[in-house]
Amino acid sequence: MCLAVPVRIVSVEGTNAEVEIGGLKRKISIWLTPEAKVGDYVLLHTGYAINVIDEVEAQKTLELLQEMISTDEVH
Repeated sequence: MCLAVPVRIVSVEGTNAEVEIGGLKRKISIWLTPEAKVGDYVLLHTGYAINVIDEVEAQKTLELLQEMISTDEVH
């Protein structure tokens, strides 16, 4: 099973970008999504942005992931 996580692009330099999720930042490749720009949300998988998604979809996914984490902490 593969998991891609939505992250927000905070800077772009060539085919690399810095992204943020939950206050954490990391460098990723946007080689597969050259249309991605600062402020966009992308799906991150193994260090690569694999798709640009809209903010509403990104927020819904992040909320579901947070809900899964919270549910797991209860058990």
